[in-house]
Amino acid sequence: MSNIELSEQEILRRNALKELEALGINPYPADLYPVNTDTEQIRNEFSAEKGNFQDVCIAGRIMSRRIMGSASFFEIQDEKGKIQIYIKRDDICPNEDKTMYNTVFKRLMDIGDIVGIKGFAFITQTGELSIHTREITMLGKSLKVLPIVKEKDGQFFDAFTDAEQRYRQRYVDLIVNPQVRDTFIKRTKIINTLREMFNERGYLEVETPILQPIPGGAAARPFITHHNALDIPLYLRIANELYLKRLIVGGFNGVYEFSKDFRNEGMDRSHNPEFTVMEIYVAYKDYFWMMDFTEEMIERVAIALHGTTKVKVGENIIDFKRPFRRITMFDAIKEHTGFDISEMNENQLREVCEKLNIEIDQTMGKGKLIDEIFGAKCESTYIQPAFIMDYPVEMSPLTKIHRSNKNLTERFELMVNGKELCNAYSELNDPIDQLKRFQDQLALSEKGDNEAMFIDGDFVRALEYGMPPTSGMGMGIDRLAMLMTNSASIQDVLFFPQMRPEKKNVKDAPEAYTQAGIPVEWVETLQKMGYVTVESVKKLSPAKLFNDVCGMNKKHKLGLKNPSLEDVKRWVQ
Repeated sequence: MSNIELSEQEILRRNALKELEALGINPYPADLYPVNTDTEQIRNEFSAEKGNFQDVCIAGRIMSRRIMGSASFFEIQDEKGKIQIYIKRDDICPNEDKTMYNTVFKRLMDIGDIVGIKGFAFITQTGELSIHTREITMLGKSLKVLPIVKEKDGQFFDAFTDAEQRYRQRYVDLIVNPQVRDTFIKRTKIINTLREMFNERGYLEVETPILQPIPGGAAARPFITHHNALDIPLYLRIANELYLKRLIVGGFNGVYEFSKDFRNEGMDRSHNPEFTVMEIYVAYKDYFWMMDFTEEMIERVAIALHGTTKVKVGENIIDFKRPFRRITMFDAIKEHTGFDISEMNENQLREVCEKLNIEIDQTMGKGKLIDEIFGAKCESTYIQPAFIMDYPVEMSPLTKIHRSNKNLTERFELMVNGKELCNAYSELNDPIDQLKRFQDQLALSEKGDNEAMFIDGDFVRALEYGMPPTSGMGMGIDRLAMLMTNSASIQDVLFFPQMRPEKKNVKDAPEAYTQAGIPVEWVETLQKMGYVTVESVKKLSPAKLFNDVCGMNKKHKLGLKNPSLEDVKRWVQ
């Protein structure tokens, strides 16, 4: 990378890197650094009376500096937080050679550098807990300049807030926005809390295939690839349901999996093409049991994270205390639209959609039409947790027929803050009925529904060996994390969300500049100055361009022959 492509600060840092090496200091040492504590432990346990933490070895990133004469202060940040460091020239340079302080610390170290500190904890005259440095070690030179985030009384200013940059450069986001790190710590705590609950009950955590010959278990569009050795198409899983139920057939009473699923669909604030789902299946249970289990699970997560069942989500306070409201899908639609659709056929449902101004198309069957009505007119109204129960058969191809109404299934979805959080069934274990439901899905696919399920013959065969009565539930971990961390977008709870390709400036080739009369040696400089097309050069006034290129040549010591004003006039003609 040539200097012309770098900012002034980046050039200075690379020069500092060379100076460090010339002094015999490795900016990127390989040997272990013997860290024996962290900022949190020092803050929580230091006592001036006890005189503890007198042999501190800590490491972190320089986040601010106050350079003075023979003594200075700076701040380092490790995984647990920040702490002030006091450094005195004669302490780290006890002999006549003061290079380590005067040159290395004051001039060659920068904000963003990773350093090791050996010393002791003390309280300054202003009452601030600090570490008095006996020795400082360079552990990693930073060549990029960190965004400066100012903090006062717990408030952050000039923060790194541009969403595009934050999601694309999550590593910078985590460095300068400590509250972001807390979101991901809470996400891990959510998963650990669920896992602890399941393990307490003796359920087995398992792994199932990500590459599947048939994308089953959900109504969604899959990603497809090709396996060269087998010469077959394979799909990234859209759900792991059918494999987990095979394990119930095989004799396990309870299995669960935290899985990465993939759906080749749209992206928005609550959808990412790669997402995390928890699915659990328990034999000899039904969907009523699973509702109770789900209530206990969500309540437990809220208390583990917040110490209370009440969680702030946007402008709302959502209370996850059991029990949650329960209402059938048909009753919910009647409550919010005034239409009783429980006995309607497909044509009648289409008429209702037209009256409610709901956009539909000819590929939609009865199940999709009902789903559209509920999604458009009901879903967003459920802010407090509510179980929507008893879905129509056409919407639930993997669910057992309702015990008291053959047109319904024993299924529920948990709605929170206007979105589905989980989906659960009394699982269909009748192989003959299951095959018929798959065939109904195939008919929808032939009608044009690209989200209809495939027929999974092996899963039907597994059911023919016999699956006990079972209840299963799938929950979006990303959505649960959004709720529990008060995050408005799914991108805020994913370390590395899917992004559109980074936009790059389209540059004209050097030949375009030379054809316009601009010498080839000036092309790189002009593009560095932001004039990446010949057209952008021609829009400039000759006097301004003349002054700018001559100034650039001098500032960066490019060694180019300055053009005359007449030369520059010809460039812009």
